[in-house]
This record gives sequence, structure tokens and C-alpha cells, in this order.
Amino acid sequence: MRKPGTVGYGFGVDAGIMDEAGNLLKKGQLCEVVVKGPNVVDGYENNPEANAKAFTNGWFCTGDQDVLDENGYLRLTGRLKELINRGGEKISPLEVDDILLCHQAVAEAIAFAVPHKMLGEDIHAAIVLKDKSVSEQELKAHCTVWLAEFKVPRQFHILDELPKEATGKLQRLNMAKLLNLTGESS
Repeated sequence: MRKPGTVGYGFGVDAGIMDEAGNLLKKGQLCEVVVKGPNVVDGYENNPEANAKAFTNGWFCTGDQDVLDENGYLRLTGRLKELINRGGEKISPLEVDDILLCHQAVAEAIAFAVPHKMLGEDIHAAIVLKDKSVSEQELKAHCTVWLAEFKVPRQFHILDELPKEATGKLQRLNMAKLLNLTGESS
């Protein structure tokens, strides 16, 4: 059975949500998805360091941030390593991407972290426009309707195309470096 907005639930695996201390959380809480079962590898051969990083209390830690709903369906909210930590507030760049892509003038969008002296990280967005006449103020106003203030990108970078890896994947974690954004002006 499918449920819109979710990736479904595991067949042949147990899935849960676990905090950083290794505690399984109740359904409806947001944290890292973990899985275990006969279809899940029980460790990396001859690599104790990888095992220590990937497994907690027998659960495989996926690196995905998710919510497990009351029916056991997983709703992905992002990759933990891609989360933006703006002064202690965690921002899922996927959420910001989705809001930007709802704007009629935006063809492509990617939200990303930029170093910030006081906050640790701040949020920017790189976009490709269909309609070049749209202003940064319009984009910010659009985001403000749908996002909490701390999630609204502080700056927009208008590009002709978004940088991609050889596989076609967007380079979210490298965007600040690719755009030469050091955080010095933050």
C-alpha cells in the first residue's frame, strides 16, 4: 500500500527513528532512520571503524533524517550531513528547495550552507530562472509565506546552470566552495 509523501515502509526489515544517544524514539519524532533485519548487512567485513560508525545497538544508521508516522511509513526530510545548522536551528535544504521550485519563475533550485562567523552556518540558495525578471525580493517574499524566517535563504545566487557531479547529482555540500563563499561577509 502506498501513502503520498512517504517512501513507504520496510518489507523484511524493522525500521525505527533513533537519536544520537542510540535511543529509539516514538513515532512522529524527527531523527535518523535506522533499520535491521535479515535483508540488512550485519557489518562490513574487516572494517571495524566503518562498523562503529554505521551501526548502533545492532541497527544500521542510514544517514537519513526522517519521521516515522503512526502507521510505520517513513517520510524523508533530508540527509543528516546536508542539514544546515543555523545558530542551533536545523534546516532541511530539501524543504527550502521544494518551496523555491513552487515559484513559477524558478526552473532549478538548491539550498545550501555557507559558513557564518556567529551562527556557524547560514542558508543561501542557487537558482536557475525561467523568468529572468523576477527579483531577489520576490523570491524572499515567496519563501517567507511558506517557511519560518530562519529558513529563508539570506542570499540567492542566480546561475545559468547548477553545478553537478559526473553522475548528474547536485553538489549541495560543495556549493559554498564552488561559488567562493567563505562567510567572511556574513
